[in-house]
Amino acid sequence: MNKNFQTDNPQVELRACKKAIASLALGRLVLFFSIGAVLIIGLSEVRLMLLAFFPLAALFIYLIKLFNDQKDRQNFLKAVLKMRSNQLLRKKRELSSFDKGEQFRDKNHAFCNDLDLFGEHSLFQLLNHTVADGGKTLLAKWLKAGVDPQKAKKRFSAIKELSGHQNFVRNFEAIGKAFVKEEKNKKPFYKWLKSPITWKSFYWLPLITGPLVGLMLLFGWLLMNWSPAYFSAWILIGLGFLAMIFRPLMEAYKIMPDEGDLKTLRAWSGELEHLEFNDVYLKQLQAPVLDEKYRASEALKSLEQQSFAVQNRTNLVYLIFNLFFWADFWVLWRLERWKKKYAGHMQEWEEVFEEWQVLVSLAAFTNEENISCEVEWTEKMEIGVKSLGHPLLPQDVCISNDFEMQEQQKTVLLTGSNMSGKTTFMRTLGINMVLVNLGLSPFASYYFSGPFQLFTSMRNTDSLGESVSSFYAELARIKGLLEQAEEGKPVFFLLDEILKGTNTTDRVMGSEALIKQLMGSKSKGIISTHDIELSKLEESYESLVNYSFQSDIKDNEILFDYKIKKGPCPSFNAHKLMELMGIRFD
Repeated sequence: MNKNFQTDNPQVELRACKKAIASLALGRLVLFFSIGAVLIIGLSEVRLMLLAFFPLAALFIYLIKLFNDQKDRQNFLKAVLKMRSNQLLRKKRELSSFDKGEQFRDKNHAFCNDLDLFGEHSLFQLLNHTVADGGKTLLAKWLKAGVDPQKAKKRFSAIKELSGHQNFVRNFEAIGKAFVKEEKNKKPFYKWLKSPITWKSFYWLPLITGPLVGLMLLFGWLLMNWSPAYFSAWILIGLGFLAMIFRPLMEAYKIMPDEGDLKTLRAWSGELEHLEFNDVYLKQLQAPVLDEKYRASEALKSLEQQSFAVQNRTNLVYLIFNLFFWADFWVLWRLERWKKKYAGHMQEWEEVFEEWQVLVSLAAFTNEENISCEVEWTEKMEIGVKSLGHPLLPQDVCISNDFEMQEQQKTVLLTGSNMSGKTTFMRTLGINMVLVNLGLSPFASYYFSGPFQLFTSMRNTDSLGESVSSFYAELARIKGLLEQAEEGKPVFFLLDEILKGTNTTDRVMGSEALIKQLMGSKSKGIISTHDIELSKLEESYESLVNYSFQSDIKDNEILFDYKIKKGPCPSFNAHKLMELMGIRFD
């Protein structure tokens, strides 16, 4: 497989690659028939002509290698072109064709369902450049993780440097997309790596004797006209010896990793070995691949070869070769030698490459979106943003907002007309907090935040299967928030249309009680409501501040600017909306 995955013009190079593949396929076919002719003539007329079989077979194997290299190159170039088309789709926010990550949804999670982290048109679809299940699962884990400023800072620095290695970021993803197909469970393989060595010291005798005697018999038959009966006796003896190692080789055959997985890990290692990083975190992740005593790419290349040999033992050519030269002993010896030398490293390599997949995803996302806002973490319980936009909206139409909550402010009461942007703004703030916790830049020009744990209550729906009403579901969410607040956690909450499942009187009373209760904790956040009466609480509580989204009505049309403003909303549009839908107020 080519070690150089560079490409300047993949479309042109792909056409040249296809021509090379066609030429090599034709050459292989011609050589195959030539070998057949040599065998027929040699066996029937000129026996010495069989000596030409070996160089022709070697040339045939070499052509197979060239052919496979070109096929790998073709797959790589196709992956690069596919990535380019995916980039255009992401830019236009046309995400329906990407993996939705539905399996990572969790209705009991503190915020993931409300902020469109997974599912249709989700952040996962926008971020995910991973190519294997392990990387995808780790990315989801990071997305759902609680806020950790230290980890976020460490990742931010790493992603910033990694995004500068654009060829590596592209090649890493393309290699995975080119070779990782259906993943094979590696647990049996790791169990095999920990099992005792099966090689016995007396196996050296057949390992050396097999090829020597086999070659002697072959040349004796070719040059001195020895009887074929010697071959029959030799094969019978060999069957007895080969039976001793049949079982361990069959076990290895069953548990060997998929060829595409090994090819991918090997190529990733080779790409990493050519890079030098300044960031400490990146150096730590590179270290297992770049040990002083070995190179992971060399070890994985060797394993790839051993795996190929083990899994092709049932090939007819190999079976004949094995009967004459007892090749299984060489296969087992090389396999056990690899196991003894590298068994303790294989799982570590796979795990570290899962982390590389996530970091490459985040670096690719950084480059595609051209985001570069610095993040300022503070010990104070405050948050502030400028020009904040939603990452899932096309950036050419996305309307940004400025927002700030100072340390003494505990609750923002957000009022506004229907469809004016309240919920979208809250999700915008929440999803950017997730981006920042990942170690990414937010979609903003300025961002600072204290170490808040994020909690949301926005999409509370009823469940017939669980006999749960939407109102009860919301109360259960609020209970979870209160429990965290009582534990003294610095929670930043986003509560949308609070207590909307009950009547106005109870809703206003319950909302006011909840606001007071949360004011006594370390928590702070935003509560949206249609109950304008609650805005009067600002007069009684210095820690509560009113913000709103507003609309204008002109010529029977409702106009929105989607900009957040200080103060309560002066007017609502529900009456007008109902009129426009045909409800008459006589």
